[in-house]
Amino acid sequence: MEVKTVTGWSGSLRAGVREASPGGADRPPLLIFNGLGASLELLEPLAAALPDRTLMVIDAPGVGTTPPLFPYRFWTLAWLTRQLIRESGWGDGPVDVLGVSWGGCLAQQFAVQFPRQCRRLILAATSPGTLMVPGRPTALLNMLQMAFHPGEVSATRWLAPVFGRSPDAGTAAVIRHGLRAGKSDFLSQTWQLLALWGWTSLPWLGRICQPTLILAGEDDPIVPPANARLLAALIPQARLRLFPDGHGFLLTRAGQAAAEVEAFLAAPEGVPEVR
Repeated sequence: MEVKTVTGWSGSLRAGVREASPGGADRPPLLIFNGLGASLELLEPLAAALPDRTLMVIDAPGVGTTPPLFPYRFWTLAWLTRQLIRESGWGDGPVDVLGVSWGGCLAQQFAVQFPRQCRRLILAATSPGTLMVPGRPTALLNMLQMAFHPGEVSATRWLAPVFGRSPDAGTAAVIRHGLRAGKSDFLSQTWQLLALWGWTSLPWLGRICQPTLILAGEDDPIVPPANARLLAALIPQARLRLFPDGHGFLLTRAGQAAAEVEAFLAAPEGVPEVR
């Protein structure tokens, strides 16, 4: 991926851009908002499984960039993302949006803030924000430890409790590489958590007008699947797909997840059906 950054008063965003194969050049780009403390390198397996889509993977402020000096909100990040899209030459044309975990909240904000630019929406392992069904406290603590100490990831101590299932050796290696490649620090992590604090989409989920695919893990200790069912019930054009896995199913089941995403995005206009 070609790495780009854009800076605004709410901080700097780091993004990886990967052009589509020749056969997919006429399809709308796919914008991916990453999770809390995660780096774009973590999503390389998913990106590789979507060769026919031009991708832009956006990390949270402070991941692989200078930490923001001040707190920010999701609506300011949505504006900064639109600036990045324009600077990348996409203009105000339609994009599809995928949000992962923390990034799923930002994806909901982008979809309702710029409804004409967001064509379709995919929400993976995410929730309506602070008003959510909470995860297991031990898993949440392990996730924060893993994000704050990327060089000390232990597959036996942290990965299984966070992701809900024990990842294989290949997936564990990708996770270690991604955490080290796009490091975050205490201040950046604090601002990321504060952006989520007090934010909820529950009052306006019914205003999300885009066809929406909701993906979740049945054994997710961070964001229990009850949150996915809640999103599916309140978003008008939503479809739900559950994976027999944990919070990291986009990594452990990258091929299957990519197939669901591609089928949803390639479906005719109207309400896309999920296989």
